[in-house]
Amino acid sequence: MDGRTRRREDTRQRLYEAAVDLIAERGYSATTVDDIAERAGVAKGTVYYNFPSKPALFEELLRHGIGLLTARFREVVAGQPPREAVAALIRAQLEYIQRYRAFAQLLLSEMWRTNREWQQTLRLLREEAIGVIAEVIEAGVDTGEFPAELDVRLASSALFGVGLVVAVDWLVFTPERPIGEVEESLRAIVRRVAVG
Repeated sequence: MDGRTRRREDTRQRLYEAAVDLIAERGYSATTVDDIAERAGVAKGTVYYNFPSKPALFEELLRHGIGLLTARFREVVAGQPPREAVAALIRAQLEYIQRYRAFAQLLLSEMWRTNREWQQTLRLLREEAIGVIAEVIEAGVDTGEFPAELDVRLASSALFGVGLVVAVDWLVFTPERPIGEVEESLRAIVRRVAVG
């Protein structure tokens, strides 16, 4: 990567971070491009140089954030048997949300809104992340590690959703709890409810 490309990527990363923090604090509608530029320490024109509009910036922010999570999911399940892969997915999701807490809060709130321009993009990105989970659960059903009657898509959505909600709840209300304790509790729930 040449110096110019690296600078552009660094600028985009600062814009993502500024946007996610502001939107998590104030909401999407109350956050302006001026606010994002100021928080990122750049001129307003720099925002428009990198993104044609605030909705385009937000859509790219979703692609970036969920893309990081999906890539991490793929990384941790590679070569793992299904039960170990589920455990790795749980840990990866908790670590991701701990690291990108504001993004996770933003994602959780945006998943409930159906009137946004980027809803279709969010749906597709969510499906990519859940698709990794579904591959693991399907493999577990195929090998007999998980019950044959398990609804793979629903179980995958449940695992993703439970992980997201539990992690946000943990970080907002009991951040002093160690991640290992939260992980073990979540794994116990999954063992008893989702995968038998």
